[in-house]
Formats: sequence, structure tokens, C-alpha cells
Amino acid sequence: MARRRYHDGLALHQALPGRFLPFLVAAMSFLAALALAGGIAAHSLSQRWTHGAGAVTTVQVPAPDEPASRPAATGPSGPSSTRITVVLDLLATTPGVVSAHRLSDAELRALLAPWIEQAGGQALPLPAVIELRTLPGHNPAPDLLDRLQARAPGVMMEHDSVWSDRLAALARSLQGCALLAVLIVMTVAVCVVMAATRAGLQTRRQAIALIHALGASDGYISGRFASRVTLLALGGGLCGSVLALPMLLVMSQLAAPFTTLTDPAVTAPMDWHDPWDRIDALPHALLWMLLALPPAAGLTGWITTQMTVRAWLRRLP
Repeated sequence: MARRRYHDGLALHQALPGRFLPFLVAAMSFLAALALAGGIAAHSLSQRWTHGAGAVTTVQVPAPDEPASRPAATGPSGPSSTRITVVLDLLATTPGVVSAHRLSDAELRALLAPWIEQAGGQALPLPAVIELRTLPGHNPAPDLLDRLQARAPGVMMEHDSVWSDRLAALARSLQGCALLAVLIVMTVAVCVVMAATRAGLQTRRQAIALIHALGASDGYISGRFASRVTLLALGGGLCGSVLALPMLLVMSQLAAPFTTLTDPAVTAPMDWHDPWDRIDALPHALLWMLLALPPAAGLTGWITTQMTVRAWLRRLP
């Protein structure tokens, strides 16, 4: 069978030369890798913004040890209730609140150390600061601040949901752009394969028509062309992934401080002489994507060629 394939007159090396098609597929794979990397980076930033600072609300309680007010509508909390106790009790019963952590004096002074040291204000009365974490995508109740101020006047609450929501929307739009870019690249790749296959069919038109008239099936001819295009596309996709790897490593190192601000292992400078250190710097999703690009290019080439050749053979007399 193998001997017959090389003498069936198709001459696929002439019909589909291995020069331009692998180069074009490699360029498409390179662009697809960059677009997918941008989509993965946007997803990581969105997760960081949504579950990080965007999910934290800061509550400040001035004079936390003073007695809390007791409005008649709410009812008394006991004669010994302080403002901070009332606020913590109210936050603990608020829907959507995961945790309410009051910063200790050491944490608060460490947070304000630059300003306290400069002002010499060790004796300054500091408010109690509560770090409030809510469920992802769940903002504190709109009337929460009014209820807090009713029991502890002067309470301030700051939430970064507005900016985090805007940044998350920006990340989602970037993911959409990345997906659109990938679809455009795939469309262009399909058109390139179709054009190359049609050109190859026209080059060997007489030979194909002859062996088709002698009994060669559509599946045999389309399979020969599809096998040739699959090998060329697989090689082009592999070259594109390899060429994109250095650029993705540099981009991953530059984006690391924005995705993991508190992990010193990630933000530490990369050892460019250690290949495993380079590979570990890339997100696992990106590595799997790079590994999947060559088979995806080969599969796209195989399907496109099969459809193109079979459609062309149906028009033969």
C-alpha cells in the first residue's frame, strides 16, 4: 500500500510544497498563542481583583470603647455594650459577610507606621479598623452603613466594589477580545489551508481526474491530501508554539507582580539559566494551551482539507 501511494501520480510534494503552508500556520499559531495568553492573563487579573481587594470592605469605628447609643427601634444591647462590640455583632448577623476581623493594635500601628513615625503620634487616639470580607460578587447591604451609624455614630465604611467591578468588566472585555482574535486567526488559518489545497488540486488536476476515473475513491484522494496538510500544519503549529514561548516567558515575568502581590516566590527574579525555572513561571493553563496548539492546527488542517478535496471531487465530470 505504501509503495502504491508513492506511485499513484498525485505527487503531493509538488501539489503541496512544504515551504509556504508551514510558515503561514506557524505565524497563525504564534498569534493564537499570544491572544490566548492575553485571555488567560485577563482572567487571572479578574480573579485577583474580584477575590482580592475588591472583596474587602474597611469599617472604621472612632472611639471604639465608648458606650454605644441605644435607639428605641433597635433595642438595647446591654448596659455594658461598647461601640465596637455593637458594630461587630451587627456585622456578624449581616447576610453575605464571610468574616469581620478587627485589626489588632500591632497590625494597625504597622499599617500606619510611616505616618505615625513622621508625626510622632504614638499617643494619637486611633479608631478601630475592621476588615470585612464578603462573598465574591456580593456587596454589603446598602443600608448597612445607616444601621451602623444608628448604633455607633461616626462609623465610616469604605468599599472598593466600584473600582473592582469596573476592572472586572475591563478584564472580561479583554477576554472577549482575546477570544475574538483567536476566532479570526482560526478563520484565516482555515482560508489559508483551503487556498493551498485548491492550488494543489489545480496543479495536479489531470492526474487526480485520471486516477479518480480509474476507480480511486474520494476518501483515498482526500485522505492523501489531508495527511500531507496535517503534517505540514502540525510542524507549523509546533514552530509557532516554540517561537511564542520566549515572549510569553517575558510577559509572564512582567505580569507576575500584578497577579500575585504577596507571593515572594513568584515576584522574585527568574533564573534564566534554569530551564525548569522558566517553565514554572508560566501558568499551567498556558502550558497546556501551548501543547494543544500543534494538534489543534493539525486537526484543523485535516478537517479543512477533507472538506475541500471532497467538494472539489464532486465537481469532476
